[in-house]
Amino acid sequence: MGFWVLVFLFGIYGVPMVESSTIGVEYVSRLLEIQDLERAPPSLQIAAAYAALSRIIPSHSSSFQFSIISKDYCGGESCFKLSNHPAVVGGGSPEILISGTTAVELLSGLHWYLKYWCGAHISWSKTGGVQLSLVPKSGSLPRIQDAEITMKRPTPWSYYQNAVSSSYTFSWWDWERWEKEIDWMALQGINLPLAFTGQEAIWQKVFQNFNISARDLDDFFGGPAFLAWARMGNLHGWGGPLPQSWLDQQLMLQKKILARMYEFGMNPVLPAFSGNVPAALKNVYPSAKITRLGNWFSVSSDPRWCCTYLLDATDPLFVEIGRAFILQQLKDYGWTSHIYNCDTFDENTPPGWLFTDDPFWKPPQMKALLHSVPVGKLVVLDLYAEVKPVWVTSQQFYGVPYIWCMLHNFAGNIEMYGIVDSVGTGPIDARLSANSTMVGVGMSMEGIEQNPVVYDLMSEMAFRQDKVDVKTWIDTYAQRRYGQLVPSIQEAWNILYHTVYNCTDGLNDKNRDVIVAFPDIDPNSIFTSPLLSRAMYEQIRDSYTHPHLWYLTSEVIRALELFIASGDHLSESNTYRFEFFITHRINFCPLVRETMIFYDFRYDLVDLTRQIVEAYKLGDLHGVAYLSHKFLGLVEDLDVLLACNDGFLLGPWLESAKKLAQNEEQKKQFEWNARTQITMWFDNTEEEASLLRDYGNKYWSGLLRDYYGPRAAIYFKFLIQSLEEGDGFQLGQWRREWIKLTNDWQSSNNIFPTKSNGNPLDVSRWLYDKYLKGSDSYDF
Repeated sequence: MGFWVLVFLFGIYGVPMVESSTIGVEYVSRLLEIQDLERAPPSLQIAAAYAALSRIIPSHSSSFQFSIISKDYCGGESCFKLSNHPAVVGGGSPEILISGTTAVELLSGLHWYLKYWCGAHISWSKTGGVQLSLVPKSGSLPRIQDAEITMKRPTPWSYYQNAVSSSYTFSWWDWERWEKEIDWMALQGINLPLAFTGQEAIWQKVFQNFNISARDLDDFFGGPAFLAWARMGNLHGWGGPLPQSWLDQQLMLQKKILARMYEFGMNPVLPAFSGNVPAALKNVYPSAKITRLGNWFSVSSDPRWCCTYLLDATDPLFVEIGRAFILQQLKDYGWTSHIYNCDTFDENTPPGWLFTDDPFWKPPQMKALLHSVPVGKLVVLDLYAEVKPVWVTSQQFYGVPYIWCMLHNFAGNIEMYGIVDSVGTGPIDARLSANSTMVGVGMSMEGIEQNPVVYDLMSEMAFRQDKVDVKTWIDTYAQRRYGQLVPSIQEAWNILYHTVYNCTDGLNDKNRDVIVAFPDIDPNSIFTSPLLSRAMYEQIRDSYTHPHLWYLTSEVIRALELFIASGDHLSESNTYRFEFFITHRINFCPLVRETMIFYDFRYDLVDLTRQIVEAYKLGDLHGVAYLSHKFLGLVEDLDVLLACNDGFLLGPWLESAKKLAQNEEQKKQFEWNARTQITMWFDNTEEEASLLRDYGNKYWSGLLRDYYGPRAAIYFKFLIQSLEEGDGFQLGQWRREWIKLTNDWQSSNNIFPTKSNGNPLDVSRWLYDKYLKGSDSYDF
């Protein structure tokens, strides 16, 4: 993704009613006023907050009293207030009074109270779910010592999602899953979420009015798992066509999503027209300024899905289509928050990522784009601000309001990674800088349900006025996460904080571990020397034998040992099991994640790969055979570990895709979409793999055993064959076989478990004893 713009399509200007926290907030103050005026009635928001309370902690549904208050009670800002209920009479009566400017603030206040008075923890179910064991029973909730606690938003908006999250994570969600996510959003203080679901049904209605048939749109829309890239104009038709039942189903789902967001007082960001049009529009409007874009990662520029069409923004037809799209959404949804997402330049040529990566974006070009819209009518998402903040080098986007965003995750990869110090300080530095135009904070990850510690901290920045003492915060987090104070766990988290969760080298953390991104090159071209200086490593950091490691593996192995030692105390904790998993992965190639604290087998597998290639170069047939067998054994063992946790299974991804199908044909299409996205897409030939192979890789049980392992076995087969026959490595034959394996796997329909199997602590101890106990630690 790049740096997007949010466009305010509202024609009223005004001045701020109160002194604003930044210049940027002054610019958007009239929009904020209108959003407040058009928000759901307080009674509806309060009812929605009570309903969420009953879903989150039903045993305490009567322990809290909610009330909506005016911003006037918060100095003109959005806020929540916590206080003891003035009339506590016993069990079953309200004990804590939570006041807030919207239902989002009410639920944010609830979450803050549960975290910091009751020691609770709430995350996605796949990352451990909720920990409420320390919450006292109803009637005995902790009292608030001060007369009242007030938490104000320093900036008005808390943004959430990425345009590609809709494909990497949300592709197969039903209402049950969306309801949980919107509850989670409200608890985290999110009030500006993207709302992209179902837009194809709106486009179908719009384009029909421009004489574009449903058949024409079959070539325009992407498949269910690739909608994000079709929407952005990167591809068309790939994975499609979309069945009419899908369009209807997704539109109904979107209406439920928007209705719930409205009840919570959120400001959903709807899509706007960026110029991406069906090819058929050229024939209907031959005089329109329509340009065919260049190739986006396809192997051979196949016109069946390559090279989309862009309508020039200066053409009158652009305004006509854009207006029709906005009006159709208003007609179908019944309301709008007057804020829309639009990005014409997303990974298209020439601009690439907006304002970064491409030399096209110099100050004059940036100013020309940003100043083409009246000040206060456009907001920029500084999408990757925790690593590459553009606000610093662009004079605060040359006076245009922006949102400080944490990107963090690419392609929904499962990677233990973060820059928590930057998260705890970056938004504060940006807001307090001279002439700041910052208007919010945001989480713009490409995929969710990973690294809950990072999102727990980032969500708090919506209400934090000052920088966070992250070391102290981590200590508190560890206790909340597991529901008890365990000194060894505190020590383990202190290690994780200083290692995997503080990547400060400025490199993107895109998971390219050798298992999930196996080398598609001649082994003779792989650099294998283990003796690298840091400078040499920087030069070849994309090498398969030298992955991105910003920490000492010996330290993370120590964290793993501490997690294992704490297992008898925490083995029943879902949150512990998750952490235990991920630390294993980071140690076992990264063996996988949290409560299976993934031994840093990452180094072991990478080092093993280097040894295999070295043995091959030396002509050591026995060595290659032995080490290859060892590598494949590691993959099998890793799959066994992953199978112990519901959050690391392939089955749920595939079964949720098939669940949305209306017939057998759709079931095959949807499953193909799901399998293809996580392995190899876009197109390929028999001997040339897609440029997007392994981009959406996942460390999931089933995927390792059934796909990654067999693919590696083919490579090793050709290494051994080369040595046995005395010939060079048959790169072309290797490619033909692994590409065929991939295409066959994508079209297959074998079933994978949807429930975990095995005791993660027992498996982890077994793996530790097998691979790490008594061995020398590796530092890189």
